[in-house]
Amino acid sequence: MQAEQHEFKVGDKAVYPAQGVAEVVSIEEKDIAGNRQQFYVLKILDTDRKIMVPVSNASNVGLRPPISESDIREIFVILKEQTIAFDNQTWNRRYRGFMDKIKTGSVFDVAEVMRDLYRLKAEKSLSFGERKMLETARNLIVKEIAVARHKSEEKVQAEIEKIFETN
Repeated sequence: MQAEQHEFKVGDKAVYPAQGVAEVVSIEEKDIAGNRQQFYVLKILDTDRKIMVPVSNASNVGLRPPISESDIREIFVILKEQTIAFDNQTWNRRYRGFMDKIKTGSVFDVAEVMRDLYRLKAEKSLSFGERKMLETARNLIVKEIAVARHKSEEKVQAEIEKIFETN
């Protein structure tokens, strides 16, 4: 399945899998092994880290525009789902499964990780790794929704916390 190629311009926001929302700060040409290539230079909003992604390879690494409003509604549906089925899995098997989902770059997979870890946390205490992963998943989701809706991260965080309080 070939991901759709999206053209980014300087100043655009883009989402880089497992890193979060970035801003395209420049588009540069570089010679790599005798080939001239264009690169998006991205600054990850959370960490100010810079990443260079070949324009020709952007969709293959999962670089994509921030989610739409209908995607956000879908995320809230995922977060409200009650299904949870890993009572008998060891924490490290769960952890690997969650990590694989986060690495897909799919905001829906990240939302499932966040939901499942929140639900698990209500039943028992999470391991250190699981707590860190819940924090990572929450940050990825909150930041992207905040950027997409032009809202503060605090407002989005509060909206998400409400789901888990009432659910």
